[in-house]
Amino acid sequence: MDGIVIINKPKNCTSHDVVKKVKKIVNEKVGHTGTLDPNATGVLPLLIGKGTQLSKYMIEHDKTYEAILMLGEKRDTADGEGKIIEEQEILPQMLEVENVKKALRKMLGKQQQIPPMYSAIKVNGKKLYEYARCGENIEVQPRTIEIYNIDLIDINTKEKQIKFIVSCSKGTYIRALCEKIAENLGTIGYMKELKRIKAGKFSIEQAISIEQFEKELEKNIITIEKFFENKKSIEISSKKLELFLNGVQLTYNLEDGIYKIYESQKFIGTGTVKEKLLKRDIILV
Repeated sequence: MDGIVIINKPKNCTSHDVVKKVKKIVNEKVGHTGTLDPNATGVLPLLIGKGTQLSKYMIEHDKTYEAILMLGEKRDTADGEGKIIEEQEILPQMLEVENVKKALRKMLGKQQQIPPMYSAIKVNGKKLYEYARCGENIEVQPRTIEIYNIDLIDINTKEKQIKFIVSCSKGTYIRALCEKIAENLGTIGYMKELKRIKAGKFSIEQAISIEQFEKELEKNIITIEKFFENKKSIEISSKKLELFLNGVQLTYNLEDGIYKIYESQKFIGTGTVKEKLLKRDIILV
């Protein structure tokens, strides 16, 4: 079984927990292309078998999230799992629609973002959250991220919560974004809830539960051939196929790029053409 399955990650489990469960179901190598926090839900693409080789084509994918920002409290983890370390009164004008929209708009574009201390980024071989749990202060270098679009969904004045949708580049921490939005409103806040609704070309509509996947394995696999459905094809002879599979580069007068490889109309895998030379990429046989 080789390909991709889009899991709708439930709350209160890690991405690694999901990988472990799916690995047990398929009895194959399983990986993912980007973690979700334990309290986050939504789109989690898992790569199965030889589909793990697709990671190089998915690692830079943009993401879209729905998030709920809770105002008036600051937490050490920047999300609902942490301890309250500061509280502030929320004034009614802070939650006026135009004020909130203005605070959101300020986040658009490229910017430097400092990852939260409670994250899995490694500094000197140790994860940031390990330093944080020991009470150690570590200087974290900012990263360049980009917010492509951000829109207000709802304002709950009673609960002092703002729900918004954001499309962003790889590496964006929504927890840090929430804290910055709160700062733009003149207060403090934390990320109460997070749902990833899109990762690259995969959306929440495609996502299924682990239980659904287990019931209908083959039906829910996105094959490698399907993943590259918009790429052009090369039909290769059996003689050339042997050379190709052995790593010999073949001459093809084609544009540079990725191609689906077929032999007698059977999908063999993918190859890449560079400067008129075709070489193997992902091979299924």
